[in-house]
Amino acid sequence: MALPHPLDASDTVAEARRHMAVCNACRYCEGYCAVFPAMTLRREFSTGDLTHLANLCHNCKGCYHACQYAPPHAFGINLPQTFATLRQESYAEYAWPAGAGRLFARNGTILSLLTAALVALALVLTAAIQDPAVLWAPQTGPGAFYRIMPLWLLNGLAGSTFLFALLALTMGAIRYWRGTGRSGGAPLAGPAVLDATVDILALRNLGGGGHGCNDFDEGFSTARRWLHHAMFYGFLLCFAATTTGAIYHNLLGWISPHPFWSLPVQLGTWGGVLLCLGTAGLAWVKTVTDPAPVARQLMGGEYAILALLFLIGATGLLLLAVRHTGAMGLLLAIHLGLVLAFFLALPYSKMVHGLYRGLALLRNARERRAAGTA
Repeated sequence: MALPHPLDASDTVAEARRHMAVCNACRYCEGYCAVFPAMTLRREFSTGDLTHLANLCHNCKGCYHACQYAPPHAFGINLPQTFATLRQESYAEYAWPAGAGRLFARNGTILSLLTAALVALALVLTAAIQDPAVLWAPQTGPGAFYRIMPLWLLNGLAGSTFLFALLALTMGAIRYWRGTGRSGGAPLAGPAVLDATVDILALRNLGGGGHGCNDFDEGFSTARRWLHHAMFYGFLLCFAATTTGAIYHNLLGWISPHPFWSLPVQLGTWGGVLLCLGTAGLAWVKTVTDPAPVARQLMGGEYAILALLFLIGATGLLLLAVRHTGAMGLLLAIHLGLVLAFFLALPYSKMVHGLYRGLALLRNARERRAAGTA
C-alpha cells in the first residue's frame, strides 16, 4: 500500500485533481505545452503526479484563455492559478530543513526583513572591524577589497551561506524527486538528460504552443521568455564571474580588484546588466498582466525575490563604478549583505522553482522516452 503523501490533505491538490479530470476529458489544449501530453499518460492523478504536473507548468496561461470551461463557466477551470498555488505548496513541503519553507511561503515580508537584517549585519561588521579613516578612504591596487573587509571574513560569510544553500537545495531536490516519483518509465539515461537540458537552456516551454505566452491578455507574446533568458543567463554570468575570480586568486595568484577588461569583471558586468534587465522586466510584466489566471496571494514573495536579485545586480554594477573611491566600503557591505540574504532565502523562495521545474522536465523527458513520444 502506498504511503500517504504529505500534500494529500491540501485543498489545492483536490482542486487540481478536479481540474485534471475535466482537462483529461476535454483535451482541447493537448498541444499547448508539456503539461497536457504528460497528463494524457495518466489515467488517474496521485498527489505526486499533480505536484509533478504543477512544476512542469511554465505558467504561459494559454490554456486559461483557450478554455471553454474557464470562469465564469460553472466548472471554473483556472489551471494556471491552481498550479501556481500547488507549486508554492510543494516548495514549502519539500524544503529542508522541514518547516523552513512554510516560513517563507506566500510571504515577501519575511524575505524583505531577512534582507534588511543581513545588510545591517554586514554594515555593522564592516564598521566594527575597520578604522573610519580606512573605511572611507579610497582603496586602490591589489587587495583593495580586503582592506575594508578581511578575506577570511568574506570567505566565511559567503562560503557558509552558500554551502548551506547548496545542502538545502540538494536535500529539497531529493525529497521532491521521491515525492513525485511513480513506478515504470524509461531508465534515467543520457538521451532523457539531454532532452531536459535543452528544454531548460532554451526555456522552450515558455513559448506556450509555439506562438508565445499569454502574458498580458489573450494575445501571444514572447516577452516573458526573453526576460527569463536575461535573468537566467545574467545570474549564470555573475556566478561565472565569482568562480573565475576565485580561480584567479587561489590558483593564479591574481588578486582583485581586476582590470575592467579582465574576464571576471566582464562576466560580472554583463551578468549584472542582464540580471537587472530581466528582473525589472519580469516585475513589470507582473504588474500589467491579466490578473484573472494569477494567484495573487503569491505575488508579494515573487516581487520580493525579483527586487532582491535586481538589487544584487545593481549594487554589483555600482560597486564596480565606485571601487576606487571612498564609497567602496559602504557599497561592498551592502552588496555582501544582499548576497548573503539571497543564499539563505534561495532554497525557500520562488527561485527554487528553477530546480524543481528542471527535475520535472527531466522526469517528463524520461516518460516521453518510455512512451516513444520523444
